[in-house]
Amino acid sequence: MAISRKGFSSRLGFVAAAAGSAVGLGNIWKFPYETAQNGGGAFLLLYLICVVLIGFPVMMGEISLGRATQTNPVGAYRKAAGPKWSWVGLIGVIGGMMILSFYNVVAGWAFGYFIEISFGSLLSEPDHGAFFGAYVANITDNLIFSMVFMVLTAVVVLRGIQGGIESASKLLMPLLFLILIGLIIYALTLPNAMAGISYYLLPDFSKIQLSTINSAMGQAFFSLSLGMGALITYGSYIPKDDNVTASASIVTLADTAVAFLAGLLMLPLVFSSGEPPEASGPGLVFTILPGIFHAMGPLVGRIVGGAFFLLLSVAALTSTISLLEVPVSYLVDDRKVGRKPAVIGIASIIFIIGLPSMLSFGAVDWLSDITYGGASHSFLDLINDVFSEVGLPLGGLIMSLLIVHRWGTNRMREELTNGNPAYPGSRVERFVRFTLTYISPVLLGFIFISNLMEKFFGISVF
Repeated sequence: MAISRKGFSSRLGFVAAAAGSAVGLGNIWKFPYETAQNGGGAFLLLYLICVVLIGFPVMMGEISLGRATQTNPVGAYRKAAGPKWSWVGLIGVIGGMMILSFYNVVAGWAFGYFIEISFGSLLSEPDHGAFFGAYVANITDNLIFSMVFMVLTAVVVLRGIQGGIESASKLLMPLLFLILIGLIIYALTLPNAMAGISYYLLPDFSKIQLSTINSAMGQAFFSLSLGMGALITYGSYIPKDDNVTASASIVTLADTAVAFLAGLLMLPLVFSSGEPPEASGPGLVFTILPGIFHAMGPLVGRIVGGAFFLLLSVAALTSTISLLEVPVSYLVDDRKVGRKPAVIGIASIIFIIGLPSMLSFGAVDWLSDITYGGASHSFLDLINDVFSEVGLPLGGLIMSLLIVHRWGTNRMREELTNGNPAYPGSRVERFVRFTLTYISPVLLGFIFISNLMEKFFGISVF
């Protein structure tokens, strides 16, 4: 069967785009501070195991489902399991839009910090924590930088699969690796950097707790951009003669490599600053790192700090592109809307939806202080908790169950045989079938329940 619509021109194009979708703020921002807070090398080892047990099998499922059905998540679920399952795909589309609504705000922060460090006076600020608090409450800067980021995202998606997403990914992914490796080389020259490397690479198994395992499972799943239909959508653009197994393996390795390299950068920086690794957290990037860059001196600090936030911006852009393509693909496929009006309309709606998140860090009091789960949160926290922390593992769980019990692992095998005749009966097939049937659903269900109880009821499972 020939591919029914214009898709990626080559395996390299798909791998670059899918890796770009997976690589994002979760790899370069979240993974290093999760590693620092959860025992360093022990967390890294658990993360790698969870990538294999959860991430790779679910990725194989999403990509194969997309290519088999040749359509967006709504159409994919409808074709694979019947019309009553369309709502599952629609929830994924809506979830991706909501995630992009706040993700674009954080991407705007990263881009704004790139400007402020490279060309502004951020490094000379006496209190970087106070600066960040004032910065995220400044609606003017947030509005400008978030709008710039959304426009950049829309321009890429507007140009289509080959001319936009594929071309941009082929440029952005090598640039991301180049900046990351350059920063690592510099970080390894800093005083006490080797202590950070030891903490990162030498596992101390006494630090492993049940909470460490839960964090590793969640990070492994979230970092691969699964559970919201992005890879179903990208999978629908793959030619039938492409080896999905090989492509999914490369994407998984690329995403894991970026996370690993980000840790190899951040832990030496933290240790060189004298900060205890356990003290780092979500504020690591925006409050601690600027102080580290300041200590490097005015010139070196601007160069290294600017390069780092450019890296963060590039990683964010590769993800926002895939997040926007999901609802655009739905409108183009199911509603027969032209790509241009679909992109402009969806991008505008998402930007407007993101305004409450933008205003929830001091600009508007009632958006900045929402109580649930026994604690105060911002509106951005609420959207993140509902659609990312809880929604994504639920989406991955439902997708796993659908493949095993509705679409069928035999149909999945038939699809993956295209481009890879050796797949049936191979060790990879036996592993993917077993993990999708017995391992991934259990672990994803555990992540879903654990996050739901902790985020909204204040009950820690551990």
